[in-house]
Amino acid sequence: MDSLIKNKHQTHIINPETFCVLRLSAIGDVCHAVASVQALQKKYPNAKVTWIVGKTEYQLVSDLPDIEFIVVDKSDRLKAYLHLRRLFKDRVFDVLLHMQVSIRSSLIAALVKAKEKWGYHRNQAREFQWLFTTHKIGDQNGSHVVECFMDFARVMGVDKNSQVDWQVPISKPVLKWQQSLLKSHGKYVVIAPCASNFERNWSMERYVALANYLHQKGYSVVLCGSPKEREETFANILQSKVDFKLTNLVSRTSLKQLLAVLKHAEVLIAPDTGPVHMSVMMGTPVLGLYAHSNPLRTGPYKYLDYVVSCYEEVLQMKTGLPSNNHFWGKRLKGKHLMQLIGLQTVIETFERIEKDFKISAKIKKKVTS
Repeated sequence: MDSLIKNKHQTHIINPETFCVLRLSAIGDVCHAVASVQALQKKYPNAKVTWIVGKTEYQLVSDLPDIEFIVVDKSDRLKAYLHLRRLFKDRVFDVLLHMQVSIRSSLIAALVKAKEKWGYHRNQAREFQWLFTTHKIGDQNGSHVVECFMDFARVMGVDKNSQVDWQVPISKPVLKWQQSLLKSHGKYVVIAPCASNFERNWSMERYVALANYLHQKGYSVVLCGSPKEREETFANILQSKVDFKLTNLVSRTSLKQLLAVLKHAEVLIAPDTGPVHMSVMMGTPVLGLYAHSNPLRTGPYKYLDYVVSCYEEVLQMKTGLPSNNHFWGKRLKGKHLMQLIGLQTVIETFERIEKDFKISAKIKKKVTS
């Protein structure tokens, strides 16, 4: 039995023919789930995979091959629930992988008929998720979220030592759009300045200083973000304050277009937000800015060495105990925590990324840190 499984349940189905994956949102978590789903597809190439996913997140994964997507509009809960009940009335899956912890998703899980329903270990199965599953994966305290999702594949027989990887196609029209928009930019760095919770943002002044520094080094600077009004406002102000002309794509891309932008970027710089994990999928280095959440749990999975974080420092200052003495998903509150991240530390980390990944741009003028 896989060492990650700390209960007595094992899959009874040796060679599953049908999987149903339940992960509705959010963008970052859907990115994490892609690696797990594709690992299952590689292990069971003849199995049929159905994925229940949110309407917005579907835009991100719609081109993934050999997956039947069932799209749920979360804004219309009753209608969506009734539609799913009709849809699943006469269907029985071998395995349901219930990858989301919420009452809404568990009510959907209750509609799905499956011979086995796998969910989180009781220690992580908040909001009574454990009541809606028949089998549990191992306790994931101390694991990165990507590993949490991979555990669902591993209990299905995927090698626990298999490499975590993503294969996300981008269509030719989207790539053509990216090339026509950014080809003349040369080497560019993307900044996604805004998290969904604005207290998790770095300061405007430091973003401006960082953008000017990148420009001086010879990089073009591109901003990205969602169509939320406050993100647009933040980006417009940032754009007005820098000493050069940057490219502001906040609210101006689809998720697929943003994938293409990130794929061809040199580096993404961002706080804890969806584009961080989109960039990881594309294999583009991420410089993460973290203060409110534990980057060892939610940071850029393949680029954790390039996170600038004050999370552990603040947690110990507030509680006197390190993170491994707390609930692993513990979040910190405080409007000014992100301002503990210094500009010079971020610049030094960026220069380390340049060295490690052999990235450089033609210097336009003398750089001052």
